[in-house]
Amino acid sequence: MQNTATHLEQSRALLKQASEGLEAGNLHRAAESGWYAALEVLKAVAEERGWEHDSERQVVGVFSKLAAETRSEKLRHQFNSAFMLHTFFGEGWLEEEWVKRELDRVREFVAEAEGLLNGRSPGA
Repeated sequence: MQNTATHLEQSRALLKQASEGLEAGNLHRAAESGWYAALEVLKAVAEERGWEHDSERQVVGVFSKLAAETRSEKLRHQFNSAFMLHTFFGEGWLEEEWVKRELDRVREFVAEAEGLLNGRSPGA
């Protein structure tokens, strides 16, 4: 099992891949990388809290627990953007403006979730 720091590194690397995909016009890569960046930061949260996160279903469950814990509507909206990216790359109906907007929200989600780890500030 990976540790919290490894999941955070992977999340950041995936956000970078998402930006590179967007710059290259590869919307599929951008959307897919954005979705997985959100999952990786959730795995970091789960790792720290001792929550199960071995499957994608469990990781989405981690989000449900985190949403209940924080009661943050902002966090819910940001995660919904990640889920939209998941839908975009799964269904193949990608529009650049949508992907750009949703990726911006996923970046915010990752920063917010990082901030919930042991009192770390976003990006720390």
